[in-house]
Amino acid sequence: MASRPRILFVCSRNQWRSPTAEAIYRKDPRIEVRSAGTSDKSARRLTQRDLDWADLVLVMEPKHARRIRQGAKRMNSLPPIYSLDIPDDYRRMDPVLVQLLRDASEPFIEEIL
Repeated sequence: MASRPRILFVCSRNQWRSPTAEAIYRKDPRIEVRSAGTSDKSARRLTQRDLDWADLVLVMEPKHARRIRQGAKRMNSLPPIYSLDIPDDYRRMDPVLVQLLRDASEPFIEEIL
């Protein structure tokens, strides 16, 4: 593991949820963060390099974890992947979304530290 754990946040289009998570944790001294999307229409599409970089992947919905696992069948191993169960109901940096992301992410962050 890197000196600071590396966490990859993933949603569908990397438009609202995962970029919000990246923004709220970007300056957190405990971790390094990135975000990506699983869709071909993503602002930043998930790559093999992202998965190789990550110590932990936090997806917004279980379908994102399934897509990652299906697309990475040829990989020997994947980092742990957990769903935060956050629906696509919020705009980027919506205060409710920010709170949901913090509440859902913190237990995983504390565990990896």
